[in-house]
Amino acid sequence: MKNILLAVTGLSPQVITETLYALHKNHRQVDEIHIITTGTGREKIYARLLGGRQGYFYKYLEEYGIKKDSILFDHSNIHVIADENSNELEDISDVHANEILLKKCLELAFEFTGNSDTSVFFSVAGGRKTMSSCLTLTAQLYGRPRDRLYHVLVSPEFENNPNFFYPPVKSRKIKLMDSKGQPYYKDTKFARITLINIPFVSIRPYLSSDQLREPKDPGTLMLSLVREKTPSLVVNLPEKKILYKNIELDLMPAPMALYAFFARQKKECTKDRDRCMDCRDCFMDADSVTDNADTIAQIYKKICGSRLAEEMSDTGITALDTGNFRSFKSRINTKIADTFGQSAADSLGITATGARPSTEYGILMDKTRIKMII
Repeated sequence: MKNILLAVTGLSPQVITETLYALHKNHRQVDEIHIITTGTGREKIYARLLGGRQGYFYKYLEEYGIKKDSILFDHSNIHVIADENSNELEDISDVHANEILLKKCLELAFEFTGNSDTSVFFSVAGGRKTMSSCLTLTAQLYGRPRDRLYHVLVSPEFENNPNFFYPPVKSRKIKLMDSKGQPYYKDTKFARITLINIPFVSIRPYLSSDQLREPKDPGTLMLSLVREKTPSLVVNLPEKKILYKNIELDLMPAPMALYAFFARQKKECTKDRDRCMDCRDCFMDADSVTDNADTIAQIYKKICGSRLAEEMSDTGITALDTGNFRSFKSRINTKIADTFGQSAADSLGITATGARPSTEYGILMDKTRIKMII
């Protein structure tokens, strides 16, 4: 198992050797180091840490008896954030720069966590606060149970001191500055570097395989977790209501009867399918609808209850023909769109498919999502 240290840094490259020291003191082996930084930060790392294999990174390895080639860390492992025109950024000073930074963090984390033979140590000790925030978010999105999120605490007087990169094996005095900016000297044996293991909750286990094919932005990944309960359509005949997503639509008896007829057609379809959105077996042409005029009239009379049949209009739903069927359908669909929105209306409404004279009508919603109250 290869352990990769993925860190962010700004203008204080010593945070890398401080983190490496803290990990080693806590028996955490590091096999590879990758740094996300700015153009200016890269030059600091080149000059102070690498320095032609003479910098403080190599001094640390030598002083603590660690083979120089045991940790892969060279110029190719320093990842400088750049804009869409490949211009390197010198600072994270605005929203756009922060977006570029986050994208880089996501890309590298996606790459390193995608390998089953790696563990990733996310280090948020360096750089601006926005840099550590972006890497923390990245760990929460792509981190696995074996990955870790770390911060290091350095004794305040030694923190960010340009002469302190790690506690040397043999203590020595280094120049420090007090709160008033006055210089003084103190032995490095008093320096304390503490590794902080930061707990984090990862959403990776809840991401689909499609979402792990390539790095995606946080909004897309988080939105995938919002799984709304599949809404049902309730056709309530006694109350002459259609209910969907806690919204109610009141219909007059005639359009209610016609809509209930189509809902029942869908519900009573005997074709065995997991989904019926792409099935039209329950659809019928206008002539077939009017052939069922008596059935629709019976639903209408059930809704009206005690009202005498002879009191009902002989030009309305009880005398359904092709012309008034299309009129009723249009009015029903308009009310559904006005109440539930056009997107919902596409599956809730009485839909027409096929060109005339082969047009057929029905409800697209899956029959398993339709409930009839009679």
